[in-house]
Amino acid sequence: MQKRKLGQGLEVSALSLGCMGYGKTRDIPDRPQMIDVLRKAVDLGMDFFDTAEVYGPWTNEEMVGEALGAVRGRVKIATKFGWNVDQATGEHLGGVNSRPGQIRNAVEGSLKRLRTDYIDLLYQHRVDPDVPMEEVAGTVKDLIAEGKVLYFGLSEAGVSSIRRAHAVQPVAVLQSEYSLWTREPEADVIPTLEELGIGLVPFSPLGKGFLTGTIGATTRFEANDFRGQIPRFTAENREANETLVELISRVGRRKNATPAQVALAWLLAQKPWIVPLFGTRRIDRLEENFGALAVDLTGDDFDEIRAGAEALRISGDRYPEEMLRRSGL
Repeated sequence: MQKRKLGQGLEVSALSLGCMGYGKTRDIPDRPQMIDVLRKAVDLGMDFFDTAEVYGPWTNEEMVGEALGAVRGRVKIATKFGWNVDQATGEHLGGVNSRPGQIRNAVEGSLKRLRTDYIDLLYQHRVDPDVPMEEVAGTVKDLIAEGKVLYFGLSEAGVSSIRRAHAVQPVAVLQSEYSLWTREPEADVIPTLEELGIGLVPFSPLGKGFLTGTIGATTRFEANDFRGQIPRFTAENREANETLVELISRVGRRKNATPAQVALAWLLAQKPWIVPLFGTRRIDRLEENFGALAVDLTGDDFDEIRAGAEALRISGDRYPEEMLRRSGL
């Protein structure tokens, strides 16, 4: 597995596995299979795994701890605080909460669930407008000094928050949505990261599955599938956006690669400090995505993708309005 350096010297595998989909509810019915996926990823050379206290809440971290406990020294685990999770019951109370006491309690809980005495990368999941970023960064700085956390990250933060946090405790990583159909970070976020030496871990690099070519205008989502609530995933918008999938499929046919592999290869080629974060429930999809590391896109391929993407206006917002309001703060 290829390695990449993010910020502050954090070196990880070139691809990361996100575990969010493994814990949408407090019950994980296919937990044994999901543990197999995580352990297979380690066997294939991946060492960078992503979870959060709010996934479940709590049950996802517990599963990750069980899956990776025996190989803890070989992997780097990222988790997150910041949503208003009751630290006694695990109930998600709604909204955000990054008060210092909440951060400390969340970290203690995460350490226990992950079966570890340190967290490799600790993200603030969403910016809390009621808590100064300096207080958040200062609390994480103290946790780093105590050895409970190794690196500090932010998720879906805007440029101002990134700069304010970085001034108190150097930020190693920003996690934000970035892909061929979500290009907004290119305007000001990515230049800021490059200036400050912060790595980028883009989530949903495959457009929540759309860029794999397996989702069409007639696809039906299960009632608990979050994509059914996303404007970009209405049947009308899916049909309008299929042109992008056709584009990367065309490039993929020349490379003997799948659309997913082309989409990941495109991301990997943008910056050497980008590590795409994908999720999957299947070992065959895991292996397919690893194949992106062998896809060699040429200058002509990039020109074709750029021209095609620029000609296409992506239809539909990437999140419902309420969630968008919590991004980029």
